[in-house]
Amino acid sequence: MHSESPIKRRVTRKIWVGNVPVGGDAPIAVQSMTNTETCDVDATVGQIERLQNAGADIVRVSVPSMEAAEAFGKIKQRVTLPLVADIHFDYQIALRVAELGVDCLRINPGNIGREDRVRAVVEAARDRGIPIRIGVNAGSLEKDLQKKYGEPTPEALVESALRHVEHLDRLNFPDFKVSVKASDVFMAVAAYRLLADKIEQPLHLGITEAGGLRSGTVKSAVGLGMLLAEGIGDTIRISLAADPVEEIKVGFDILKSLRLRSRGINFIACPSCSRQNFDVVKTMNELEGRLDDLLVPLDVAVIGCVVNGPGEAKEAHIGLTGGTPNNLIYIDGKPAQKLNNENLVDELEQLIRRKAAEKAETDAALILRS
Repeated sequence: MHSESPIKRRVTRKIWVGNVPVGGDAPIAVQSMTNTETCDVDATVGQIERLQNAGADIVRVSVPSMEAAEAFGKIKQRVTLPLVADIHFDYQIALRVAELGVDCLRINPGNIGREDRVRAVVEAARDRGIPIRIGVNAGSLEKDLQKKYGEPTPEALVESALRHVEHLDRLNFPDFKVSVKASDVFMAVAAYRLLADKIEQPLHLGITEAGGLRSGTVKSAVGLGMLLAEGIGDTIRISLAADPVEEIKVGFDILKSLRLRSRGINFIACPSCSRQNFDVVKTMNELEGRLDDLLVPLDVAVIGCVVNGPGEAKEAHIGLTGGTPNNLIYIDGKPAQKLNNENLVDELEQLIRRKAAEKAETDAALILRS
């Protein structure tokens, strides 16, 4: 029930990855990357489907060989999400996946090889309406840039990116997006800020090799949050040494916190203290697990006592405030009913699901009227 985000986004060129717009006035797309063996078609398809169920807009698949390219073609036939092929060095792999229906090519023109090979890839992309993603990483800078700067720096990342951009500019190919990733938050943020002023294309944000689930989530939230709050960024990937599904969840949580995109429940919950009238932590753990399937944007407040409970509950679609002898439920800001601690989670889940269904119906009706 909060207002729209105050963030004014950077104006960029819009490109299309399959049926997903990236840049311009499009919502910020959330993506992940498979970590299965690409040649294991069944496993890769299964993971893509799980990512789709979690809300992924785009999925990237590594294609390191011709065998993997052929497998990619089979995968593409079995899924509906737009797929990006991650390719390095071998331009023939890029040409093959273009034939097989890839939605975006992740390449660096500079490591594809001779100009005629870059031209062949670009022409194949142009003929089929396939955009390109230029991906620069602090861990794989060109040797001359490493020598020039002595170590990875934001300026080195941007210089590398602009070299690749120049390849595409020479070939009059504007439909690309760029990333300049580093595992260091400050380096990545500075590089994206520099690049945002130099090109009109959309930016793919990420803190690369961010770490495990907890530490990587924190680093990504800090780095991407800084950029997104400044209006920089058109698609995001959270890089975690964890189940890729967690990357999608974290990505949407970051966007929700900045009011840039809503999907699923936005929980407002107190950390709990001795004033709590029910077990807040246990209640939240159960609710998050049970309601993971809900996609309707909904604010739910779970507060253990009457100090902050009524105020937070009045701003949420559904609010639970701890009280003695019974807890009080607010719906759309108004007191609605009381619940005791027995079967609290079961009854609260039912109320949330009912409210989500009502909101989904209302939202659909508004869309039809407009």
